[in-house]
Amino acid sequence: MTESTKRKVFTEEFKNQLVQLYNNGKRRSDILREYGVSASAFDNWVKRINTTGSTKEAANRTPQEQETLQLRKENKQLRMENDILKQAALILGQK
Repeated sequence: MTESTKRKVFTEEFKNQLVQLYNNGKRRSDILREYGVSASAFDNWVKRINTTGSTKEAANRTPQEQETLQLRKENKQLRMENDILKQAALILGQK
């Protein structure tokens, strides 16, 4: 990857500080230019921090999204257990 295409990683503290500057009236374009942040990333930070106080995706999930993730996890676990039981039944049936 070239220097310009490397993905930049920012700390939570940095993200919070930039959103605070924006909320206190600093122009968005000035923040983007001065700190080298992409517009889409910054807009996501502003939306998430102003909504939930965090930029972490897990903190910004709706209850329905949380439930869906939990149900998918549980479904995957049950499928694995079912496969194990099927294999055990096959093995015991051969004896």
